Amino acid sequence: MKYLDEYRDYDSVQRIAQEIRRITTRPWSIMEVCGGQTYTIVKSGLQELLPSLVTLVHGPGCPVCVTPVAMIDRAVATALLPQVILCSFGDMLRVPGSTQSLLDAKALGADVRIVYSPLDALQLARSNPTREVVFFAVGFETTAPANAMAVWQAGREKLSNFSMLVSHVLVPPAMEAVLASPQCQVQAFLAAGHACMVTGYEEYFSISQRYGVPIVVTGFEPLDLLEGVLMLVAQLEAGRADVENQYTRAVQREGNLQAQARVAEVFEVTHRVWRGIGEIPSSGLRLRDRYRDLDAELRFGLKLEDAAESAECIAGLVLQGLRRPYDCPAFGIRCTPDTPLGAPMVSSEGACAAYYHFGRRKNDVDSLVSLTAASY
Repeated sequence: MKYLDEYRDYDSVQRIAQEIRRITTRPWSIMEVCGGQTYTIVKSGLQELLPSLVTLVHGPGCPVCVTPVAMIDRAVATALLPQVILCSFGDMLRVPGSTQSLLDAKALGADVRIVYSPLDALQLARSNPTREVVFFAVGFETTAPANAMAVWQAGREKLSNFSMLVSHVLVPPAMEAVLASPQCQVQAFLAAGHACMVTGYEEYFSISQRYGVPIVVTGFEPLDLLEGVLMLVAQLEAGRADVENQYTRAVQREGNLQAQARVAEVFEVTHRVWRGIGEIPSSGLRLRDRYRDLDAELRFGLKLEDAAESAECIAGLVLQGLRRPYDCPAFGIRCTPDTPLGAPMVSSEGACAAYYHFGRRKNDVDSLVSLTAASY
């Protein structure tokens, strides 16, 4: 495909991987903060192309995976209310709550529908004036502008039967939470290009300076990611900690100012609980007071107890980059995409699902890394 195949070119990938091997002299640990990037890394076997001194660590970059159990429970309880149509992106339906998923609620008769945009939910509200239409808004900065536009449009049209259950999270505070942890072993970050398309990357400069870590804004194709790794290793080897942009074809330093303005008009920053991690200050978005009548939590007054993860699931450690999916004793046995114990086994961007689908078991990965290292 034009403009896509060039970022998957085999010869270019091999050339950049060889350059990374050439300049690497010390162990480095690099975290990608995007589930889409994790998927490409695992599917393409990029870790096996790198020298054994460079380790790619998967971070909390899957918004489906970090949506807390209590929020899933609220979505399920809302969907089970009479006259409610609950709309969501497809991945959210199978994410386990404390006792049920949205798919379970649908099987019990709840009207749960998959949509591809919050504007689809708006249209449902227009077409069903006697029903309450609730959109489950999950995502990072990438999806915030479309959700903000849906809220703004609903307010403009005075759609009284539309509301939003908001569970938005933000990337930079998650990166800081990882770096502030006493267990942190991350020395550099591949930043998520699609989030930076909206926000730009000005905010990353203070993080880089405060913690002394290089950050490279990176795309999602194999060539993008390897170029990002090369840029990071070059900084690390030189003792630098700067912010650089590999994804120049899509990201500008200031980001999309119109999208930022719409998000700021509709949402405000709030503390947010991350599944498997806990509360991260100022890491989420909620509706501003002028739009609180469109807040589904307030509209339906749902008061639910916070719920805990499965005691067997180590998703929190996986999301913080402290464990690999195959370190979990339930991985691929009691936890599979059909019977998930945690959200990272559900989402297409979840590390556990990626490892499962592409055959990344501990012995296989160790053998591939050793074989690749021995070949160079």
